[in-house]
Amino acid sequence: MIEGIINNLYPTISDEGRKLFFSLLVKRKLQKGERLFDDGDVCRDLVFVEKGMLRQFYFKNGHDVTEHFSYEGSILISIESFFKQQPTHLLAEALESSEVYLLPYAELRSKLASSWDIDTLYRRILEDSLITSQQKADSMRYESASERYNKLLQTQPEVIKRAPLSYIASYLLMTPETLSRVRAQLFNKG
Repeated sequence: MIEGIINNLYPTISDEGRKLFFSLLVKRKLQKGERLFDDGDVCRDLVFVEKGMLRQFYFKNGHDVTEHFSYEGSILISIESFFKQQPTHLLAEALESSEVYLLPYAELRSKLASSWDIDTLYRRILEDSLITSQQKADSMRYESASERYNKLLQTQPEVIKRAPLSYIASYLLMTPETLSRVRAQLFNKG
């Protein structure tokens, strides 16, 4: 899976760059419900999901709000915390038993100046993360609840299949009741 991420973001990475990148990774297994980081922690790793599903979320007015889902072949990062190495308000937890590879901030920073491949890969990872964040923000601003659900269904069907409906509803910034209506309308059309 990680190989697929690398090939997708940076298909021309050299063999030496690829070896260096993989030498920086630390494998970690997570049990369902286990957290990678909590509110107040510093996000010290770029997380590559090899197996399983994780979510990032935060608390607002006593409710948890899902910010992002990551599953096989995707990346999880608290961007501001990672860049600034300051505490985050986000939390990250495993929704399933998962295997992830961590790219520690300190290890990454030590290689950026000396490896063009690592620097290029890092920039492409960040560009992809920022584009994903912008697309989600635009979706929340401009699309109806039905449009947001349909887009999620088309672009990330794994989320629909594997995540609890309450997390999907909060990710789409709708109530569980609204999500039920949207799903009922979709299924009644078919």
